[in-house]
Amino acid sequence: MLITNVRPWGGPLAEIVVENGRISSITPLESEVDSPGPGAVDGRGRLALPSFADVHCHLDSTRLGLPFRPHTGSPGIWPMVMNDRENWRDAEWSVADRATYTLGRMIAQGTTRVRSYAQIDADCGLERFEGVLAAKEAHRDRCEVEIIAFPQAGLLREPGVPELVDEALASGAAVVGGIDPCTLDRDPVRHLDVLFGLAEKHQAPVDIHLHEPGELGVFSVDLILERTRALGMTGQVTISHAYDLGGVSESTTRRLVEEFAELDVSMATVAPAQHRSLPLADLTAAGVRVGLGEDGQRDYWSPYGNADMLDRTWQLAFTNRFRADELIEHCLAVASRGGASILDRNLPRLSSVADRPGLAVGDQADLLLVDGETPTAAVMDRSRDRTVLHDGRVVAEACELLG
Repeated sequence: MLITNVRPWGGPLAEIVVENGRISSITPLESEVDSPGPGAVDGRGRLALPSFADVHCHLDSTRLGLPFRPHTGSPGIWPMVMNDRENWRDAEWSVADRATYTLGRMIAQGTTRVRSYAQIDADCGLERFEGVLAAKEAHRDRCEVEIIAFPQAGLLREPGVPELVDEALASGAAVVGGIDPCTLDRDPVRHLDVLFGLAEKHQAPVDIHLHEPGELGVFSVDLILERTRALGMTGQVTISHAYDLGGVSESTTRRLVEEFAELDVSMATVAPAQHRSLPLADLTAAGVRVGLGEDGQRDYWSPYGNADMLDRTWQLAFTNRFRADELIEHCLAVASRGGASILDRNLPRLSSVADRPGLAVGDQADLLLVDGETPTAAVMDRSRDRTVLHDGRVVAEACELLG
């Protein structure tokens, strides 16, 4: 495939040749090509960026595409879990239909790699996992999807949950999920023993939701790091959210960043509005993999989320109070190849806030062509004039799926 009249990462005009799903050459152009020829993709002077990787979403809880409903949840993790439990079966569509629709909207707007949670508990069993599995299958030619077997209500609070997670991992889930070992299960040692035991049994990576505050969060993280080191799981652990790890002492913050880099523990953020997270630029400078996700999308937890990772990239820049072009472009790099490097550890970590990977010879041709004077302008304007490619094949045009 020939992709012509594009500006990789906002640079000079070029054409890109794709063979066997990978970029085989990038050639500068003196001026726009008037007639690219049949089968070619005309970039029309748009930016060429690596497509997005959403590394933290909940496809099993989405209500995108359904009538808007008032928010009924109460503050706190357990009340929100119970609110979701009371309502999810009453949705107008099945879990599979909702997950398939939302994943399609994500792809149409530029996301071609996804790591989604699938809730597993004593209430839903494997029903929600099976719904996400159906969505993955429906879009198998448009997007790469990893499913996390996720005990949203805790591993230990209800009987039979570890066995259900075990079954999901044997049935197509790729990642073992955990959540708040201290505040939710209230038994961090047993929680992490079960979690890492399942990871060892299935040779699967781990992804842990951490909402715990301050020093308590640091305590849980230290237990996670201890097991990561003892079990030789370097590069196999992700900590999601961790809103408050940057709110402890400067020396503790520095130590955590250094240990994350040493053990290749990655972080997934959803760009929360109020947080004391570890500083994004400092994490990148240290060599910590950081990815971005949309979290829940108009579900029983929150009315926010619209399946558009370009919109969430704007939010990442905004909540970090970034104004410099280099830092806003860095948010694009985090939202695309930063997340991709969490899903594929063979991809290099971002080396600095100036690193702009994903558009070099040999890279997988997962691309987003989007209108914008510069990458920063594209984040600010969020044009709907987009072309999405997965493995060198056009899968969406103007924010609508093809085929």
